[in-house]
Amino acid sequence: MIKAVFYTKKDELFGFRCSGHALYGSRGKDVVCAGVSALLINTVNSLEKLTEDSVISEVDENGDVRCKVMGRPSREALLLLKALRLGLISIYETYEDRYIQIYFREVSHD
Repeated sequence: MIKAVFYTKKDELFGFRCSGHALYGSRGKDVVCAGVSALLINTVNSLEKLTEDSVISEVDENGDVRCKVMGRPSREALLLLKALRLGLISIYETYEDRYIQIYFREVSHD
């Protein structure tokens, strides 16, 4: 199962972590994993290339993705993070909670 966690500060998105595999289909034919991967990679690339925000991202050897905007996210970064959230929720609604779970974690200010 894919587990996506969105990080928020005062209800404002600033980052995410995504791990696991959907196991919806066989390797190379898993449309849930492919859809989630495309959304994640596009969001990270867009944050890094299309905004002035300072972004820290990491993809580990298991394919787990972590990404966060340092400081307060710009309007553009917020829009990209909201688009990711919308895309993942759409996948969740289409393929049920057996393949993807989405969580929101509020992080307190320092």
